[in-house]
Amino acid sequence: MAKRDPLLLLPLSPAMFYVLVALADGQTHGYAILKEVEQLTSGEVRLSTGTLYGIIKRLLADGLVHEQSTDDPRRRAYQLTSFGRDVAKAEAMRLEQTLAIAKRKALFKREA
Repeated sequence: MAKRDPLLLLPLSPAMFYVLVALADGQTHGYAILKEVEQLTSGEVRLSTGTLYGIIKRLLADGLVHEQSTDDPRRRAYQLTSFGRDVAKAEAMRLEQTLAIAKRKALFKREA
């Protein structure tokens, strides 16, 4: 089986990227993902459960995450696949390049 190219899935939506970042530290469940995204963005992004599970459905279909069984059958846990980690890294690099362009054009300046 040929290795899939992460670049073919880029660009990701910001919400999808935040979900992947929230899963970067390991397996977790939906509510914890919602809280982690909110914390990562200092409250600027608050995903609804419907939005989150729509994103998870897409990530599962694309092979970026897989579902883990837990002791509680009512709770599902999710974990990045190695391909999902590769896609998240590729998106982070794409965003870094985009930010570098904005800096060169003096569109982004940090205030001291």
